[in-house]
Amino acid sequence: MEKYSVLMSVYYKEKPDNLKASIDSMLMQTVPADQFVLVKDGPLTPELDSMIDLYLKSNDGLFTIVELTENSGLGIALDEGLKYCRNDLVARMDSDDISTPDRCEKELKVFEQRPELSIVSGNIGEFENDPGNVVSVRVVPENQNEIKKRMRIRSAFNHPAVMYRKSDVIRCGGYGTLKRKQDHVLFSHMLNCGCEAYNIQEIILLFRADRDSILRKKSIENCRGYIEAQKMNYKRGECGIVDYIFVVLTQIVLMIIPEPFVNYIKKLVRRIDAGYEHRAESK
Repeated sequence: MEKYSVLMSVYYKEKPDNLKASIDSMLMQTVPADQFVLVKDGPLTPELDSMIDLYLKSNDGLFTIVELTENSGLGIALDEGLKYCRNDLVARMDSDDISTPDRCEKELKVFEQRPELSIVSGNIGEFENDPGNVVSVRVVPENQNEIKKRMRIRSAFNHPAVMYRKSDVIRCGGYGTLKRKQDHVLFSHMLNCGCEAYNIQEIILLFRADRDSILRKKSIENCRGYIEAQKMNYKRGECGIVDYIFVVLTQIVLMIIPEPFVNYIKKLVRRIDAGYEHRAESK
């Protein structure tokens, strides 16, 4: 199989235990990575630095550490990290999620069978405290046509579970400088630049969906970032005016409704997505 690099960004607010679980899940892949690029997005805590130093000592030559002088945001950190990835295939990973042991093997097999692809991702299981207790599943559309339809209003990929071709990401401009939803803008542009994609219809990553993640979703910064990203897609002709207005209205509602309703709506959307994909598959 083709060699691949892992790309992860971490910043000072990350919990050491979460970072350890995330890195370990990538080190224990059934098909190991050839390189692990870890971007320090600004100065970290002594605990995080010490943990990273231990990985450097016990995995000789595997880790490439990229240090940014200040916290610049995920998009800028990933663009910088991509410069150091020596393989064309890059597996994204967030610093608090957990990949299934065969996640990368499954993605590599898809690339091997379909070398024309630029993006491969899959479904993720969301857990609150115990990774063994999945409370919901974020199902993403499988094939190109459905992927492009969903991208008009929200991401058709689970970003932490994505494996992509570095050359195509760079050709399409990278993540850019947006503070939020950089992946949505990037992948929308890649699809509209002729890139092809596929989503594995299995859970390949466990996502930490605790209360903090809900609060981030309904924060003013996140909602404003989503609207800004959708505006960029609209200006580039990658979505229509109705799609843009829909995102603006839903984000305003998300900001003002009480927190318990956000969790309820999220779970409802997950069930709708799962049911839709089941119906599409049966046709």
